Amino acid sequence: MPCPLAETFQAQSIWTSKAQYADAERKFHTKVHVSGGVSEECTLVSEIAKARQHLKNSLERMDDIAALAGKDVLDRISALERENASLYQVVNELKKLQLQSENRIKSLEQSLAGVSIGDAPKPAVAAATVPNEDDVDLFDSDSEEEDDAIAKIREQRLAEYAAKKSKKPALIAKSNVILDVKPWDDETDMKLMEQCVRKIECDGLLWGTARLVPLAFGIHKLTISCVVEDEKVSIDWLTEEIEKNDEYVQSVDVAAFNKI
Repeated sequence: MPCPLAETFQAQSIWTSKAQYADAERKFHTKVHVSGGVSEECTLVSEIAKARQHLKNSLERMDDIAALAGKDVLDRISALERENASLYQVVNELKKLQLQSENRIKSLEQSLAGVSIGDAPKPAVAAATVPNEDDVDLFDSDSEEEDDAIAKIREQRLAEYAAKKSKKPALIAKSNVILDVKPWDDETDMKLMEQCVRKIECDGLLWGTARLVPLAFGIHKLTISCVVEDEKVSIDWLTEEIEKNDEYVQSVDVAAFNKI
C-alpha cells in the first residue's frame, strides 16, 4: 500500500519551510509506529535523505552563482574605474589646452592694441592753454593729410606697375595662312607663278613651303603657306597683290587660317 507521506515528499523537490519539514517528520514517525511497517519506513527515510541532499546541492549552487555574480560586479567596477581615470586625464589635458589658448588670445590682443596705439597720430596739445569746445574742428586736417598720403602711395604704385608693364615685350599676334593659287590652264608655268608670288615682300610676311596639287585635266594649283603678323599684313591685301600677276594667276583662295 503506497504511503501518502512518501507521495508528498516525491511531489515536492525542495523543502523551503523548516516548520513544514518538522511537521512532516513528526507525522512520518507517528505513521511508522502506528503501522509498524519496515519497508515503508525505509522508503520514507530514503526520500527524506534525497530531499536533504537536493536542498544542500541547491544551496551550494546558489553560493556558486553569488560568487560568480560578485566577481562579475567587481570586474565591472574595475573597468569603470579605469575608464574614469582615462576620462579624468582627457579632461585635464583639455583644460590645459583651453588655458593655453586663452593666454595666446590675450597676448595677441595686447600686441594688436599696442600696434594700433603706436600707429595712431598723436594730437598736438597746447603748452599753456586748454582748447575750448568752440575751437574744436570736427573736420581736422589730419584725415585730409592721411587721405593725401594714401593717394600718393596709390599713384606711386600705379606708376611703378605701368613702368614694369612697359618694359615687357608686347605679344605679337600672328596667323598661319595657306593659300590656293589657281592658274588659267595647264600650259601655265607653275614655277614662274611661284616665283611671282614669293616676290611679294613686306614687313610681317614670311613665306613657307609650297606644293602643286592636281585639279583636273592636267591642271595643278599652287598651295603655298605663309606666316603673317595680324597688325601689319592684311589677307585681303595679300590676295590682291597675288592676283595682280594676272598673266599666271586666275584666282586666289584662302584654304586655311589659324592663329598662332
